[in-house]
Amino acid sequence: MTPDSTELTNVIADIYDAAIDPAQWQRALASICAYVGGVSAALVWHDSATRTSQALHLFNDDPHFTKLYFEKYLPMDPLFPAATFREEGTVHTSRDIIPQDELEQTRFYKEWIAPQGTVDALAVNLEKGAMRSSMINIRRDAGYGPADEGARWRLGLLVPHLQRAVAIGKLFDQSKAAGSALAATLDHVEGAVILVGADGAIAFANAAAAAMLDDGRVIVRRDGRLHAASVEVDRILRDLFVAAGDGDQSMGGDGAAVPLTRAVPVRWFAHVLPLTAGRRQQAGAPQGATAAVFIRETVPNAPPRLEVIAGQYKLTAGEVRVLDAMLKVNGVRAMAELLGVSEATVKSHLQNLFHKTGTARQGDLIKLVAGM
Repeated sequence: MTPDSTELTNVIADIYDAAIDPAQWQRALASICAYVGGVSAALVWHDSATRTSQALHLFNDDPHFTKLYFEKYLPMDPLFPAATFREEGTVHTSRDIIPQDELEQTRFYKEWIAPQGTVDALAVNLEKGAMRSSMINIRRDAGYGPADEGARWRLGLLVPHLQRAVAIGKLFDQSKAAGSALAATLDHVEGAVILVGADGAIAFANAAAAAMLDDGRVIVRRDGRLHAASVEVDRILRDLFVAAGDGDQSMGGDGAAVPLTRAVPVRWFAHVLPLTAGRRQQAGAPQGATAAVFIRETVPNAPPRLEVIAGQYKLTAGEVRVLDAMLKVNGVRAMAELLGVSEATVKSHLQNLFHKTGTARQGDLIKLVAGM
């Protein structure tokens, strides 16, 4: 194993440790920064319905500027909401959202970005819903310079693991997971979770999992072992359970998420997480388990109206922000103050919006959004 692949394996292990124990996220984010190339990182969620954001976990942030962001500068952030429209799992930089010269003209850049010495940021939407999205953001300073293809590629290698870790972590009661026995914590989890040995023997199933096992349409119990209802999928699960028993490295990076059904609009997925290293080994040892199986359903979500309009009319990030601001405040001056840009910039984006959408007045734009 090469030094680079060893480092990658260690970072992935840190990510999955954080999935089980949220107290480990700062360590995981530090490992991600060191591997990808960045000075600080944040795991955040954004709610389009309430137009709010929250930092779930942070590494090496400046508390003063973090506080300022959420109290003052969030409405001025020129990367939102356009950044939430990016395809789930796709690595992007701030320059992919907004041209650098346009960014540097904003109050957000002059008063929040530049004083911290940030020159670029890498980000990924880890999951997207109709109204909410979760994202990881890695900031770079002059020492690292603008993000290059190598940094994009390295973050891309971590994306599937980050997506699984976030999905798994959502199942846990965050206040109990770090300090409680794993089985006791899982009893209070709404999603279905099963702990198994290398042969699939069920060591623990919480209430939601027990109900699914009794139902038998997605998963079944045979001779005390976990099986998928689909024969084809069951063979994949068997291989994953054996690999998990051999340790994290045996599982590789591609086989930990398995679709259990192909029905729409609801699909069921199994996320198989090894419990054979780090904090996960400590958690699984009392039950003799070598893997945790998290079973989740996904329902396709309709994208937000602004995202639909942005895609249909090929709007820029700046045009989306002005359209969004128009739904919140009245008048060019109020929009300029809200967004931290000049009135001339707002008027320019408005003219572009009128031209692209075939409208002539702000009222027509509002009707366009309302009718979408």
